[in-house]
Amino acid sequence: MTAVHAIRLGHTNVFLLRGEGPGVLVDASTPGTEGKFFKALKRLGVTPTEVRCIVVTHGHLDHVGSLKAIQKATGAPVVMHKLEAAAVARGEHSIPPGTSAWGKVLGGLFRMAQRSSRYEAVKAKMTIDAAMSLGPFGIAGRVIPTPGHTRGSLSVVLESGEALVGDLAMNGLPMRIGPGMPTFAEDVNAVYASWEKILLAGAKTIYPAHGKPFGAERLKKVLDQRRTGT
Repeated sequence: MTAVHAIRLGHTNVFLLRGEGPGVLVDASTPGTEGKFFKALKRLGVTPTEVRCIVVTHGHLDHVGSLKAIQKATGAPVVMHKLEAAAVARGEHSIPPGTSAWGKVLGGLFRMAQRSSRYEAVKAKMTIDAAMSLGPFGIAGRVIPTPGHTRGSLSVVLESGEALVGDLAMNGLPMRIGPGMPTFAEDVNAVYASWEKILLAGAKTIYPAHGKPFGAERLKKVLDQRRTGT
C-alpha cells in the first residue's frame, strides 16, 4: 500500500509517496519553498536522502521552482517528459492560454508577475515519452503521459487508485470553483483525452496540484455529458 502525503507549498500541492520506502516526490512548487518542504519531511520522519526519485508533472514555475534545491539535498534523479526537459534545463517557463474568461484574466496577471520570476535550471536524469513503472522506487504505480495542460504533462496513477495529475485538472480558488478543466491548457481536447486515459488506468481519486482531492467520477460525468451533448 502506498501512502500519499500532500504538502502544500505556496498555492501548489506537492506529494510525497511512501511505499516500501519513503520513495517518490511529485513536483517541487515555486522558488524559495524548499525550506517549508524540508520542515514537512522532518514532521513525517523522512530525511531528504530517503527521497529516491522526483517526478515533475510539467515544467511550469510553480512545479519546478524549488526543484534544484530539493534535488541537490536529496540526490534523487529527476524524471520528466522529453517535451518539458529542454525548457527546464534552460530555466524557462511559460503559461498556456486560458480555457475560460477567468483564465484569460488570470493568465495575464500571472504573465506580468512572472516576467521577473526566475528559477534554477535543472537537467533531468530520466526523460520519458511513454509509461514508466515506479516499482524500482518502491511505489506500486506508474507515471503516464497525460498531455493537455502542456504537451509534455505527466501524471502518476497508483495501483490503489490515487491519481496525482499536476494541472490536468484543478479544484479550488484562485484557479477555478469546483473540480474540472484546468484554468490554462495548450490543448483542451487533449485534456479530455487524458482524463479518459487516467480513468482507464484505474484512477479513483484525483489529487490536483491546485485544490483539494476529489472523486474521479466527477471527470467521468463531464466526459459522459460531452459525449452525449447534455
